[in-house]
Amino acid sequence: MNRLPAVISAVDAHGSIAVVEAAVGDYRFTATMIGAGDEVAAWKPGMAVALLFKETEVSLAKNLSGLISMRNRIPCVVTGIERGKLLSKVALNFHGHAIESVITTRSSHALSLTVGDEVEGLVKANEMTLVPETAQ
Repeated sequence: MNRLPAVISAVDAHGSIAVVEAAVGDYRFTATMIGAGDEVAAWKPGMAVALLFKETEVSLAKNLSGLISMRNRIPCVVTGIERGKLLSKVALNFHGHAIESVITTRSSHALSLTVGDEVEGLVKANEMTLVPETAQ
């Protein structure tokens, strides 16, 4: 599971649905939470949280241009690739934070991925989960 430390910057809630904006440094992320009515009441701007998202939910793009509905675009550098027969695990560096993507090996070849490539990780807002960050 990928984990990024973040700070809530805005919460827009209606009933049991919330759209939460969180910042990791200068980068903004969005999480759409469904069925989180009671939990959302405790979320406030400035609150430390962790953004969680599965490796299999991180799509990769090279030279992406134009409009796209995915709210979470993560500029990364490829730091490692483990190609299997069907799936490949791609290690990424997002401004000092390690994240991973699992994509098909066919896609890794179609993108001609190599270590050092600049790519964007793409994650739909409904695939982002927020959990309160506990003091360590």
